[in-house]
Amino acid sequence: MRGLLFDGQARVVDLPVPQLGEGDALIRTLAAGVCNTDLEILNGYMDFTGVPGHEFVGVVEHAANEHLIGKRVVGEINCPCGQCRYCQLEMPHHCEHRTVLGIAGRDGAFAEYLALPEKNLHLAPGSIRDDVAVFAEPLAAAFRILEQIEVTDQDRVAVLGDGKLGQLAAQVLWLRTKRLVCIGKHPWKLELLERLHIATALVEEPIDAGFDIVVEATGSDAGIARALELVRPEGTIVLKTTAAEPSRIALSVPVVNEVRILGSRCGPFRPALEALALGNVEVRPMITETYGIEDGVRALERASAPDVMKVLLYM
Repeated sequence: MRGLLFDGQARVVDLPVPQLGEGDALIRTLAAGVCNTDLEILNGYMDFTGVPGHEFVGVVEHAANEHLIGKRVVGEINCPCGQCRYCQLEMPHHCEHRTVLGIAGRDGAFAEYLALPEKNLHLAPGSIRDDVAVFAEPLAAAFRILEQIEVTDQDRVAVLGDGKLGQLAAQVLWLRTKRLVCIGKHPWKLELLERLHIATALVEEPIDAGFDIVVEATGSDAGIARALELVRPEGTIVLKTTAAEPSRIALSVPVVNEVRILGSRCGPFRPALEALALGNVEVRPMITETYGIEDGVRALERASAPDVMKVLLYM
């Protein structure tokens, strides 16, 4: 099969079709999305080598469960051992021995085939196109916020960052409260949210502090510092981005103000797929460019460009 391999440099090469472990399904990849985590991997995040990519839609080619064969699916990326203490506590996303699709110990979706446990798979509704289904995994990560904290229609919410994850988080939280603003650097990105009647602001604009919830989706020290400025005492900051470089924050501020800082990662696929099927979250305007797998290196280069939002790879 053809795939995009990263082993210190990214290149498209011939690779063996993945061998299946017990309980795995073989999936023929239709399309995959380039995520900021993929770009951080190129900078050394997780010391990963292999095939990156974890946002995908594909067709099951082989599975022990014959009912899955031929079905179009998306998939959860964490593959737990089922035996460790966190698996026993029903916290499989924190399994001590987990592999993670395209991120840790398991080749990912930037290839013509991938392998994932059957239990990780979710059927993609026929009403959503491939380019929409690709967003199931990052949208699930946005819905994770609603699993972790209660958001009411009275809460003031700020989302910092107008990139891919910031856009999805803003749309998800706007379903719960209209007292929301997304703060970013790029007018053309913020315009995508304004078309959906979601309030936006540029980072240099004055903004009244005292937000009940601030979602940090910039992945920068400046973003974390701004979150600490905007959140009210005893409010909540949700950290939604991963970065290769370590961060420094002034810990005295959240201590004095008794601010809760909450890490947030992978989330539930069911509400994500439902939102995509119903059109409650609009993702197609976020797609800037698409490439075939042979142009995978170019796709990664373009995904980091300031004039690009979302890049998709088609196999």
